[in-house]
Amino acid sequence: MKIIGITMGDPASIGPEITVKALADAKVYERCNPVVVGDVSVMKDAVKIVGMEDKIKIHGISKIEDAVFQPGVIDVYDMGLVDIQELKRGEVSVIAGHAAFEYVKKVIELAMNYEVDATVTNALNKEAMNLAGHHYSGHTEIYAEFTGTEKYTMMLAHENLRVVHVSTHVSLREACDRVKKERVLEVIRIAYQACKELGIENPKVGVAGLNPHSGENGMFGREEIEEITPAIEAAKTEGILADGPVPPDTIFSKARGGWYDIVVAMYHDQGHIPLKVVGFVYNQEEKKWDAVAGVNITLGLPIIRASVDHGTAFDQAGSGEASELSLVNAIDYAIRMAESKSI
Repeated sequence: MKIIGITMGDPASIGPEITVKALADAKVYERCNPVVVGDVSVMKDAVKIVGMEDKIKIHGISKIEDAVFQPGVIDVYDMGLVDIQELKRGEVSVIAGHAAFEYVKKVIELAMNYEVDATVTNALNKEAMNLAGHHYSGHTEIYAEFTGTEKYTMMLAHENLRVVHVSTHVSLREACDRVKKERVLEVIRIAYQACKELGIENPKVGVAGLNPHSGENGMFGREEIEEITPAIEAAKTEGILADGPVPPDTIFSKARGGWYDIVVAMYHDQGHIPLKVVGFVYNQEEKKWDAVAGVNITLGLPIIRASVDHGTAFDQAGSGEASELSLVNAIDYAIRMAESKSI
């Protein structure tokens, strides 16, 4: 079975807790061999927080071949970066930010050295990471640098809704300037290939417009005419079933209805908002999240990376109540992509 490397995330976050919850399910071990990259001390504490001392044991390792891959035992590649006595859950700190960065760097190294078949990441805190001197805007940029990747994009997925982005962590003003034919075509190609890797034989790619009503023939902007449509036409000449530009206020409903296998969004929030509307479900009566689902996948890398589609949730850290559903989904995607890659 495929070995899946899972980062613990920011030690002060819900990451350690939801990792224990996700790997407490013996069915995970029927599909893959999971190993956590993090700190043994933090993971042992997380076991106590979620009340699973009688069910889960933490097994510290210093190399992958020492992992036992058994239900009831969580193998942890111990980085030894956190003093559990000094850790303050739910707070931004240099120590936690540095540790979270190092976990990511290590899991990338393990994947690049073929010691793990895919990687899954828990959330890190960008402020904490930058305070620690690691100046990245997120996981995607870390992966790009340490894998030497120049052409990449983010894909979000929940059930049958999949979204990729022309730009992500830049200002809205800059995002508009990045809508160029070359980049849009590049992302359409990546989206198409991603669907193929997930086993979709003839992927249908829906391409969103940038402006209201996709510009209304130039009345509300000319990006659709001058950049997006030429990219779509170029993709069609390559045999890609691309459609658009589709008005942004209808394309996601169409995708949910089965019109498209994947949507190319023009910027971060255009793609993130609809995904999280369907994936994040808040129970108003009980005042808690019933579901925090969805997966974040970086496409275009030489290695596989899937991630939870939520933040560090410092407000829930230490409570043991955070939902592990997004992490479970991320592990599922990582397994599927690793198996598809080996075919």
